[in-house]
Amino acid sequence: MRIEDLDIGDVVYAAHAITDDGSMPHGMAGDVLVETGARGVITMIGHVEEQPERRVFIVRFEDKELNLGSPIGCWPEDLSLERRHETVRIGLEFS
Repeated sequence: MRIEDLDIGDVVYAAHAITDDGSMPHGMAGDVLVETGARGVITMIGHVEEQPERRVFIVRFEDKELNLGSPIGCWPEDLSLERRHETVRIGLEFS
């Protein structure tokens, strides 16, 4: 299955950290809205008026308490069908 084939109600994951492009009410451009791997549900699908072939997915992602957040407009490349995690390296020293 491809992201473009998804429908309302389908579960998706953030393919990368999604940041505010300045279009979120009461937000600031550059703020991280969703972390990589966050689970969300598609609530609406639309398109760009000037480019009808360019789909926009409106997704509500879960927060750490599993509550759905505010709707966020996402491009297909912002979404994944599988959970992805950012790699974090932790330096450990043993004596």
